[in-house]
Amino acid sequence: MALDLSSLTLTQLRYLVAVDRHRSFRVAAEHSSVSQPALSMQIQKLEGILGGAIFDRSRHPTVTTELGARIVAQARVILHECDRLGQLAEAGDDPSGTYRLGIIPTLAPTLVPLFLPRFLAAYPRVSLVVEELPTSALIQSLLDDSLDGGLAATPLDVPQIHERPLFLEPFYVYLSPNHPLRAQAALRQEDLADERIWLLAEGHCFRAQVLQLCDLGRRSAREVPTSRFESGSLETLVRLVDAGEGITLLPELVVQSLPEDARLARVRPFRMPIPSRKVSFVFGRNQLRGSVADAIVRTILSSLPETTLGASDAAEGWAVIPPR
Repeated sequence: MALDLSSLTLTQLRYLVAVDRHRSFRVAAEHSSVSQPALSMQIQKLEGILGGAIFDRSRHPTVTTELGARIVAQARVILHECDRLGQLAEAGDDPSGTYRLGIIPTLAPTLVPLFLPRFLAAYPRVSLVVEELPTSALIQSLLDDSLDGGLAATPLDVPQIHERPLFLEPFYVYLSPNHPLRAQAALRQEDLADERIWLLAEGHCFRAQVLQLCDLGRRSAREVPTSRFESGSLETLVRLVDAGEGITLLPELVVQSLPEDARLARVRPFRMPIPSRKVSFVFGRNQLRGSVADAIVRTILSSLPETTLGASDAAEGWAVIPPR
């Protein structure tokens, strides 16, 4: 006999997916703007309707049961299709509605202030929700449809993720006040071989790119003294260098936000091949909200400094470093 699902609600399914995503009833309740008892009660009702436990509450973090994993996967499909229905109703030439955009931490402080005010002024009917996420979390959020699009360093090499290249961002070396490399107008990668290079924490794609660039991944800590912070803040690394400790690498948009005297005295470009990252608009499904995505891309491209190279403009002598 078929189950009676007449009392099942979309709200219950959303709570279900939230608990699975955050691996915590408390955190899921916070993100769902509901009390934890209310969320737990709805999950219990759903388990009663479906006739089995969805989560193993004895384990921390919370995990699904074998049955629960299948139910959560189907719940995502149902919510995805409901979302598509709403997007079809909203679809049109004039961008509108809510759009959830992820952005990696090393892009957010410089790129968001460039384009967001112009976007909000040009498209007042769009409610743009911007969330800062490391690359791995951004990819997962695209795959589980908790984001509509993202801005990240590419290529990601994830089959389900589509990439729309926007621009190239070269890397620069930021030197401490009395560093001997300041005497050089431009640097080679091998000039950094024996330097103390301050790095971001594990999980940041810019850290991985710096390690590839400097070939630090195959050097011992004794040969190249490196340190890192459990932080996504390039600003912290800049301040460390300002205090006279070592060097760090910065992407171009961060360099352009520095005071002019710091740029002239402390920043040095690389000689060819110029290491850089490719920044792309990424998305994980067919874009029913394509008009909003197009508007975001147009606004970003029109907001970039004139010196920024388009993703298709790289000539010989540029080296795009993958983020993973």
